[in-house]
Amino acid sequence: MVFATVLSFCCRRSLSFSSSLRSGVKHVTVIGGGLMGSGIAQVAAQTGHDVVLVDVNDGVLKKSEKIIQDSLMRVARKKFAENKKDGENFIAETLGRLKMETKSNKAVASTDLVIEAVVENLELKQKIFAELDKVAPKHTVFVSNTSSLSIQEIASVTSRMDRFGGLHFFNPVPVMKLLEVIRIPETSHETFALLLKFGTEMGKTTVESKDSMGFIVNRLLVPYVHEAIKLLERGDASAKDIDVAMKLGCGYPMGPIELVDYTGLDTHKYIIDGWHKTYPENPLYEPSPMLDKYVKEGKLGRKVGQGFFTYQK
Repeated sequence: MVFATVLSFCCRRSLSFSSSLRSGVKHVTVIGGGLMGSGIAQVAAQTGHDVVLVDVNDGVLKKSEKIIQDSLMRVARKKFAENKKDGENFIAETLGRLKMETKSNKAVASTDLVIEAVVENLELKQKIFAELDKVAPKHTVFVSNTSSLSIQEIASVTSRMDRFGGLHFFNPVPVMKLLEVIRIPETSHETFALLLKFGTEMGKTTVESKDSMGFIVNRLLVPYVHEAIKLLERGDASAKDIDVAMKLGCGYPMGPIELVDYTGLDTHKYIIDGWHKTYPENPLYEPSPMLDKYVKEGKLGRKVGQGFFTYQK
């Protein structure tokens, strides 16, 4: 009798989870108010989802709100060039679906999907998910926007590895069409299908990847950029000539030095250092003394006005 009762409860709970997953994503919580988090929150809101953007720093959220408003105005000018009123309604409706919050526990109380978009630090990501796992509804799916860390390692601190995956967006999110959807061995088929559907609803072209280092894009891109830095470091060519060569010789819209300035020298260093630690014998991931020096000096790229190139703020 006890066994039958337990079995009945488990079946009902499983059906409840499945029903929630099949109903899709209506409410999204984005953790991290930086450029990436703001972009994800904006696109989720403008594609009809109710969104809460979370950051512990209220000042960051105010800046995020301004970034989103400015971005929506650019989208509206382009999308509704012939009808200003429709553009104004689009902006108002999108902002009406978006809320800001400093308390993550409150933000996830009734959410369908949590997207973490904080800095590339494994311990921090694990800490965030371990705390949210205690308070988020059972049906809530967790994903990380990490570009280089193991999704399985991040997920290991939670009790919902079957409802855990990766959504790797690209910056700037409102512009870039690609979305890498990552599954770990424990990710259920229903969870993965939900993530693919959500990506399509966001207007993205999705590609599927296993939880391998760097997934698809960064596994190819990071060594390419790093070799360009080494080329510069050896004095084989100038930063300008490296970029011109790759743009005109390969048809790339942006050269590798300009690209690392855009994404952040500190971000690239964190990724390459982590990969070197994992694969110390692979020469592709050898640290760059020049990169280390620039990061130490605070020359992190476009975001601070100085990287390999100098930018006007």
